Amino acid sequence: MTDELLVVRAQLGERAALAELVDRWRVPVWTYVRRMLDAERADDVAQEVWLAVVRGLPRLREPDRFAPWLFTIARRSVTDRLRGRYAREHEALAADRAIVEDPVEALVDRAELVGLLAELPVPEREILVLFYLEDLSIEDCARICQVPVGTVKSRLNRARRLSREHLERKGYRA
Repeated sequence: MTDELLVVRAQLGERAALAELVDRWRVPVWTYVRRMLDAERADDVAQEVWLAVVRGLPRLREPDRFAPWLFTIARRSVTDRLRGRYAREHEALAADRAIVEDPVEALVDRAELVGLLAELPVPEREILVLFYLEDLSIEDCARICQVPVGTVKSRLNRARRLSREHLERKGYRA
């Protein structure tokens, strides 16, 4: 069954269709959120995303565009959380003049990849995650991030360059 059909059935009130949509997209949404945030915040934000989906699904006018719509909601939730986090960090920095490292990231199995992603600026990290890790098209990335396709391409190019530079600093060769 396609996402489009599941969306229409869920909009008509069929709970099983909504449950199947959530089951189908739960892991990709959580993975996207986790790649943008630390593990502690990822669970909370993923729940916020699904709450927003349930509330907004009846108003979705293009059921065939469910995936970009879903990731737009996830992006907004991540952005809101990052804004709050950066505001708190700025306040803490002003108070103590020290930034506390996130101990959870030190325990992640793929520490090198997480380190690489963490070093990228948020706009470039977001495009890299959406395009390569969530396998969305450049056009879908542009819709989700609400930027022109050319901006997505330039951010993707910059993310690749910064990633290559990071790997070269670590001793890897192109």
